[in-house]
Amino acid sequence: MPKLLHLSCSPRPDSESGAGAQVFLDRFRQLHPDWDIDVADLWRERMPDFAGPILEAKYARMNGQGFSDAQRAGFAEAERMALRLSLADRVLISTPMWNFGVPYKLKQFIDIIVQPGLTFRFDPSQGYVPLLKDRPTLVVLASGSDFSTGMNRGRIDMATPYLREVLRFIGISDVRFVAIGPTTGPRPSVEAARERASKRLAAMAANF
Repeated sequence: MPKLLHLSCSPRPDSESGAGAQVFLDRFRQLHPDWDIDVADLWRERMPDFAGPILEAKYARMNGQGFSDAQRAGFAEAERMALRLSLADRVLISTPMWNFGVPYKLKQFIDIIVQPGLTFRFDPSQGYVPLLKDRPTLVVLASGSDFSTGMNRGRIDMATPYLREVLRFIGISDVRFVAIGPTTGPRPSVEAARERASKRLAAMAANF
């Protein structure tokens, strides 16, 4: 059974990014009833702190050293999370923009899975080589500013280039972004932004 992995990255049950993702998923389920939808709520998932044994395991790998028992257990957590991503035929990431970037839970997920020998390797003649296969990936990014029309109130979007580059680094280059914004301010502007994004997301579900 083909699988779509949804990384849900907002702690708010009524989040704009989550609502946008739901519009997409509702349409996707209608069109693809045979697909398995695997939802990973990063605020409820078991994710280790990137410190101690799992961090030591990363450097042991980089230096060609074996693992201690604690390091092996820590790296197994990274393997578990990376495998869940690698088994997905499609990926949906719904996230708010926090302080110009991504929430720390999404950053934590990324820091754990971006490991040498797991999602990338280094070759002296080629440099960094991604280890994951490419797959269609959609990022629903909600922000208080309107980055889609340039009315960004002087803020800089560092979330989009960061996610695009870190996903490319591990092998995922087929990435599309749908911005939802502004999510704050006058109600007509917020509702118009929500409507624009919803129409686009529903349409994209047909060809994702």
